[in-house]
Amino acid sequence: MNTDGTGNTAHTGTIVFDLDGVVYLGDVGVPGAGEALATLSNLGWHIVFATNNSTRTPSDVLRHVEARTGFKGVNVDVATSAMAAAGWVAREHRSVFVVGEQGLRDTLSNAGLELVDDDAEAVVVGLDRQIDYDSITRAARLIRDGATYIATNTDATFPTPEGPVPGAGAIVAAITKAAGTDPITCGKPEDPMLYLVRSLVRGTDVWLVGDRPETDLAMANRAGWRSVLVLTGVTAPGTPIHGDGQPAFTIDTIASVPALVASQHHPRTQDER
Repeated sequence: MNTDGTGNTAHTGTIVFDLDGVVYLGDVGVPGAGEALATLSNLGWHIVFATNNSTRTPSDVLRHVEARTGFKGVNVDVATSAMAAAGWVAREHRSVFVVGEQGLRDTLSNAGLELVDDDAEAVVVGLDRQIDYDSITRAARLIRDGATYIATNTDATFPTPEGPVPGAGAIVAAITKAAGTDPITCGKPEDPMLYLVRSLVRGTDVWLVGDRPETDLAMANRAGWRSVLVLTGVTAPGTPIHGDGQPAFTIDTIASVPALVASQHHPRTQDER
């Protein structure tokens, strides 16, 4: 979703921000987030919000960011795991059974998919804070009967001011166990989300700021982007990081991103990437 209404394509590069744990925690903005985003936008950076949270549409995301941080950018794009899943499913299927909230349902409908309760060609599972036993049972039955099984993401938790709470991955785990089949995952760091975010990137100098090494930073490193870990979300200071989610930079909070970018900003050519 492109919200740039100015027609101005001048920019320095792109900074991709995860949301939960980076820009806000639930209904509380991270201190300094709005100021940092405004500073970067005013400097000409193109901003992309890329979230594995499937519960909001792009317009909902922008309203949530503004309400929690005061930031109302005009040079902003949004990518959600629901959008990545919808794009993937719509290429080969027409009907879906959904385990998820209204934002996921709206995103799938907007992609031209028919939401059904039976005889679905695909089952799409995201975060659903009203999940019930019947939904798990029906999803598992459809998958066992041959429906393609799609997870928006498999994040086990997501951060809140009170600490981590169960994420979509917890729901996916229950359905996977009952169905006896692993899903195709569309959120970070998997290819559907990577391709979606890459399609929104402008320029060759690209940063990604996230709080979850195995999703946010792993995707950045796969793409050849500069990866920045913030410590306001699921990763506590001093946590060992293994695998392909090693950050290029670690900072306390999003408030420090403008100074970090300014100190390191040497735009790279395509060959250098």
